[in-house]
Amino acid sequence: MTWSEIESCVKILSDEIEKTGFEFDTIATISRGGLVPARLVADRFNIKKILVDKNMIPKRTLFIDDIYDSGDTFKKIIPLIPDPENFVYATLVARKGVRYPKQLVYAKKTQGQEYVVFPWDKLES
Repeated sequence: MTWSEIESCVKILSDEIEKTGFEFDTIATISRGGLVPARLVADRFNIKKILVDKNMIPKRTLFIDDIYDSGDTFKKIIPLIPDPENFVYATLVARKGVRYPKQLVYAKKTQGQEYVVFPWDKLES
């Protein structure tokens, strides 16, 4: 993905987050993959606090990741949430053909099983 595509996805994702009606004052993420999108979304919502790699995620916290792929990150995060019913897990991209949790909002889906390379992943691919 290009930076231009990322910026477009951040706008779409921010709109999708607003549609949920979820009120949050903090963003949480994981350092591998989620940090850059979390910062970009934080700017759109004027959020000053981003929690990274926490063992507990407080109420009223939005979780941001770059891609919902296998669901492994979500499975690791959900036990850290005090109220999973009132939680939003937001990603720039969601893998087409996988089952999504009801807490997921995303900007776009993959076309298939292609590998998504984000600008912050270029050295990994």
